[in-house]
Amino acid sequence: MFDPLAAQRNDLAALADKARLRRLLPRSGVDFASNDYLGLANSPRLKQAIDAAIERGVPVGSGGSRLLRGNDPEHEALEVEAAAFFGSESALFFANGYGANSALLSTLPQRGDLIVYDALIHASAHEGLRMSRGEAVAAAHNDPDSFADAIGRWRAGGATGQPWIVAESLYSMDGDCVPLADLLALAGRHEAILVVDEAHATGVFGEHGRGLADGLDGRDNLIVLRTCGKALGCEGALVCGPTVVRDHLINRGRGFIFSTAPSPLMAAAVREALRIIADEPERRERLRELVAHAVTQLAPLGIAPSGSQIMPVIIGDDARTMEVAAAVQEAGFDVRGIRPPTVPTGTSRLRISLTLNANAEEVTALAQCLAGVLE
Repeated sequence: MFDPLAAQRNDLAALADKARLRRLLPRSGVDFASNDYLGLANSPRLKQAIDAAIERGVPVGSGGSRLLRGNDPEHEALEVEAAAFFGSESALFFANGYGANSALLSTLPQRGDLIVYDALIHASAHEGLRMSRGEAVAAAHNDPDSFADAIGRWRAGGATGQPWIVAESLYSMDGDCVPLADLLALAGRHEAILVVDEAHATGVFGEHGRGLADGLDGRDNLIVLRTCGKALGCEGALVCGPTVVRDHLINRGRGFIFSTAPSPLMAAAVREALRIIADEPERRERLRELVAHAVTQLAPLGIAPSGSQIMPVIIGDDARTMEVAAAVQEAGFDVRGIRPPTVPTGTSRLRISLTLNANAEEVTALAQCLAGVLE
């Protein structure tokens, strides 16, 4: 019998055979899986900000694209406040980081340009690169020399376009940080534009939670993406950079032009989240203490510190990874297994995400559980 969805069924079966079939799981157990690093997602202050916005008549839905009637005063107020907070010339609010990354990289680089991206860059950046008119080449992870060599080869071939350097400041699956100063110096030497995704650093690092790019904004060759759905506890993303970048995305960014604008209520919530991370530095201090405690607890298992709140436990085999994850979840700890294509083949892992939704005693209990399961 003819099956119009045979290709999809076969694809799912192939994923299952490789122990790579994904499924949605309910929230259960102590949070070691979310990106809610500062525990803001359930913050009373964010709830109060939403209530206050509703009281003053802010609508739930935007009603359309920002270029139609969807442009709300809350969006504009957030963008002005975010630009001032981070020290950038301008900011543009998107519904999520995936959309912002794909719009940015599919719009700004032009035909004849070169985009050199870190080999471990996020899938959303790859989506933008796929649609970009520029030529894209990978550089070795966190290796400034590899970026420089790619630009050098391109120039040696007679290219005259604009080079772009694309990296994350903190990588979500390894937890390691980029040598940002080196990449910025490299961009200066090669007259390149540096695009930095601060998704997992915003709120956690820098003065007042401004991230690892704190103090660098305002340069005409730097664009910084800051997502609002991780440490800020909300949704959305902010592209921060020169005003010409904002204007070009508004005029040429199809992902911005043809998308319904984010909820004005969410813009109000993000405004409050920025105030919280500035007002409550003790959240970052508590997270640093929790990370330090986790390092001491996990070291006996051979788990090296990553330098951040994200601590991977590399297992390798896909099926074994999911068996370990299931055992840890059964013990009451929400730790998820990560498999290809999210991570390179042979590096399947548990991703331990440290957030203020867990405490030191729970971290100790997780380490004890892992010790038993990994044996």
